[in-house]
Amino acid sequence: MQSSVAGIFLQSISAIFLIAFLSLYCQVPGLYGRNGLLPVHRVLPLAGDPSEKFMSKSPTLLWWAASLGLDPEVGMELLCIVGTTLSMLTLVWDRLRSSVSYFLIWLLYLSVYQVGQTFLWFQWDILLLETGFLAIFVAPLLGGKPASYNLGLWLVKWLLFRLMFASGIVKLTSQCPTWWGLTALDYHFESQCIPTPLAWYFHQSPEWFRRLSVVATYVIEIVVPGLFFVPVRSLRLLAFWLQIIFQVSIILTGNYNFFNLLTCVLCLPLLDDQDISWITSRTPPKCPGFAPSFFQSKTGAMLHKAVRRIAFFSVVVIMLYWTVVYFDVQFNTDTAFVKTNVAFSEAEFATALRYIMPLTIWMAVISLGVTLLWGLVHCVLQGSVLSVLFSFFNFAVMASATVYMFAISLVPHTALDDGLQSRLWPIVHQWHSSSSKYHLTSSYGLFRRMTGVGGRPEVILEGSNDLASGWKEYHFLYKPGNLTTRPPIVAPHQPRLDWQMWFAALGSYQHNPWLISLVDRLLVAEPTVLDLMKDVPFSQPPKYIRGKLYNYYYTTSKDGGSAWWRREEVREYFPAVTKDEKSVHAFLSHHNLLDRNFPHYSERGYLLDGLVFLRQYCRPIPAPLLIAMVLLALGAWRLTAAYLE
Repeated sequence: MQSSVAGIFLQSISAIFLIAFLSLYCQVPGLYGRNGLLPVHRVLPLAGDPSEKFMSKSPTLLWWAASLGLDPEVGMELLCIVGTTLSMLTLVWDRLRSSVSYFLIWLLYLSVYQVGQTFLWFQWDILLLETGFLAIFVAPLLGGKPASYNLGLWLVKWLLFRLMFASGIVKLTSQCPTWWGLTALDYHFESQCIPTPLAWYFHQSPEWFRRLSVVATYVIEIVVPGLFFVPVRSLRLLAFWLQIIFQVSIILTGNYNFFNLLTCVLCLPLLDDQDISWITSRTPPKCPGFAPSFFQSKTGAMLHKAVRRIAFFSVVVIMLYWTVVYFDVQFNTDTAFVKTNVAFSEAEFATALRYIMPLTIWMAVISLGVTLLWGLVHCVLQGSVLSVLFSFFNFAVMASATVYMFAISLVPHTALDDGLQSRLWPIVHQWHSSSSKYHLTSSYGLFRRMTGVGGRPEVILEGSNDLASGWKEYHFLYKPGNLTTRPPIVAPHQPRLDWQMWFAALGSYQHNPWLISLVDRLLVAEPTVLDLMKDVPFSQPPKYIRGKLYNYYYTTSKDGGSAWWRREEVREYFPAVTKDEKSVHAFLSHHNLLDRNFPHYSERGYLLDGLVFLRQYCRPIPAPLLIAMVLLALGAWRLTAAYLE
């Protein structure tokens, strides 16, 4: 039987993969179909030996799509369906939660990621791949309980540390004036990709509260992760709840798909079975009885408890003290306001970082060493000689894999300090390079620089049959457009076109060929692409489409009315074009997006007919609703099964 923490972690990862696969499935035809925005055909020529291409080019199962009589985009749908199904089964059926199952789930997501192009190039997709691979270490091989669960959970904890620590550090190393000036949240709630309704209210919050929230962000992302590896349970619980509260606050104010839920799942190894015994209704396993007899006595237990409490309050006081010092926190008793300022320079921070980075590695090495030692002791305590030998063999394999994963993770981790990265052993760089195409580990760093300082940029597409008049706006499913439309709640679904429109507004159409592909598809009213849109203002495709760049701003509580936004026109984003525009054709041809005469591999049969039927059934259902329906059905199944046991 799996430990409670490991079991809940595996169930949670299954749920996240289910959401990711199902969310992507709903968008495959419009994004990757032969008439979609970025046809998968253009990056996946199926002629040739699939096995050779899998090993030498890109590790994706889609190389075998033609062998199944499927076009690549239909193959993507099949992979998403299989991934969703396997995720559902591992979520509800304990016996299927094995290393083999999670390897297959990881391979399926890696397969779609490899051909996902721009629409799958997000940090949370890479994070999900890395977490999914670590789930292979946490799960039992085929059943039962391996001797070294803690090794897999330790790698998950190390991943959480790297994610949070790097996300905090890059905010300062980027030299972004809003992060250094503690004004980042003056813009974040307004400028994030798809805000929730609550973001409007948080944007109206007092300035001192927003500045103090930035300070809290630094503490939670940079300082608190150091508590992940301490041997004091109460400090790990403190770190856990601070991280959870932080992630929940982001969920309430922004639609970041499954990312924040995934981060919450990564926090689970901070707990032990005692912390969640009230959920599982199981008595946590007791530690082996080789502890000194003094600590098992009443006096020893009281002393142990006192030491833990002293350690807890000492660490909390130290954290609060240095937070006050380094951020010049001052409380005004007359106004009840808190004044904050960064009290260190960029040079001082850079110097401190050079000392801190090696310490993070030594901290991890010591923690991993203790975990390995504990696993070795566990092997020795198995009882019979045969059990000890078998347990030791399993431990040796897991320990070797764990050390390898830790070693290659040091390359992206030390990217925060180039000098330290260059001092890593050459063999570590070689290991990392040889495994890079499988995305086993990666560097992270969210919200490096704050966007929307001068207003939230938005690209608005307009169509007309007359250059002089009659321009009507296209509206997307979730991103801001209509000034009176309430910000949506769409998470954990990720509308990938809406997200890329946000990035496009920060740059130019020349660097976003998929946007001109979108315009080309709208000019012929491609149904699969129109499914990704909300309001199509024309019964027939318009003659012209143009793009305008606006700056959007939240309205204020003083404005009144029903509008959530106000906007100012900035400039023309791209000029009016027609479907026969030569410059458009030249641009699309340059990016291999014009010729859509791809070879056909689909062959009529039960498999293709089933996929077509399922697509027709799911097409009218909004993706967030479909995800919610599946999760609720699985939840009802689990509750019913638990009640009948």
